[in-house]
Amino acid sequence: MKATIVTIGDEILIGQIVDTNSGFIAKSLDKIGVEINEMLSISDDKKHILDTFAKLQNTVDLVVITGGLGPTKDDITKKTFCDYFEDKLVVDAKVEQHVIELIERVMNRPASQINKDQALVPSKCTVLHNQVGTAPGMWMKKENTVFISLPGVPYEMKYIVDQEIIPKIVREYDRPYIIHKTIITYGQGESLVAERIEDWENNLPNFIKLAYLPAPGRVRLRLSARGTDKKILETALDENVSSLNAIINDIIFGFDDNETIEVVLGQLMTQQNKTVATAESCTGGKIAQLLTSVSGAGTYFKGGVVSYATEVKIEVLGIDESLINEHSVVSGAVASAMALSVKKMMKTDYAIATTGNAGPSKGDSNAEIGTVFIALATPTELIVKEFNFGQPREKVVDRAVIKSLELLQKEILKNV
Repeated sequence: MKATIVTIGDEILIGQIVDTNSGFIAKSLDKIGVEINEMLSISDDKKHILDTFAKLQNTVDLVVITGGLGPTKDDITKKTFCDYFEDKLVVDAKVEQHVIELIERVMNRPASQINKDQALVPSKCTVLHNQVGTAPGMWMKKENTVFISLPGVPYEMKYIVDQEIIPKIVREYDRPYIIHKTIITYGQGESLVAERIEDWENNLPNFIKLAYLPAPGRVRLRLSARGTDKKILETALDENVSSLNAIINDIIFGFDDNETIEVVLGQLMTQQNKTVATAESCTGGKIAQLLTSVSGAGTYFKGGVVSYATEVKIEVLGIDESLINEHSVVSGAVASAMALSVKKMMKTDYAIATTGNAGPSKGDSNAEIGTVFIALATPTELIVKEFNFGQPREKVVDRAVIKSLELLQKEILKNV
């Protein structure tokens, strides 16, 4: 099966809201072997919607649409569905009863006529029940293409996808298996990783595809296997991941999108009963934010100081002003002093400190823009590294955050 996902709404096209629905729908369909051909965002315009439907007709098996199912006049999807399928709107008694009960129970008031009008659906459609909202989903088929309309409210859309659409597709359609495996690497760029694994990539079986997913400081390698025999696919993936691990095991930190460096690092620190603190300047608290994004981080992360201004380094962390004057606020000496200070302050086993010029201006230092010093205080030594992460500002900060955690993990692994 091939599918296209269409989001309807001017608010998406003008950047007022970010489309997260398409990503969720794509992942859900991919898990059951439905291939996504494309994702489209179109305006709340009847002619545009009809033209899009006509263009997609018989080119894909499935068109999933979100948005335009609300009770207000600017929500035109249901009426447009009727025009495209030469149908008319009728009241679905079950939907109407659900809407009335939901409004009375949640809003504690009688349902208005505009609320009840949510029960109007095309007479030929299969209604997809929306337990958590008032706008039902609609399933209609024309020739070789199924059109599914879903509300744009994310939690309502997710409910209908999980409870109605996925089970219906699984019941009614034969699909191939699509299995993914993600290998997460840190510390080397996409081109260098590609050079190292070129021979391995060239020898992948034709039913396994490799995709490079780069981000500042890391590269995810996604293997996708497609076929009719699930066991063969799983075995082939396992064998090729094993051979890949033998080639680049020095930069592999996880084998799943959930095994990010902060997650793996948290597991290691918990196992070893170690603690860490942070003193951040150019990274602005992002290292602490990433560490605390992991459930249970309180067992190993004790706290941090965001000493963005020079005076905070002096007044809060107790950095000697003469040290700053001698070496500059962006220097290995100051990064070292920050790490040692916060380690002592928080009484931790490890401490990370960052100071640098992320840009666009140089601030209190003459160091080249993109320069970052990272210091790591361990139970036995002090490690200081200098990097230049280039530009723009966001890239400098993101790469400094990842590199800091990478340095910490490598030190912890020495004791495993």
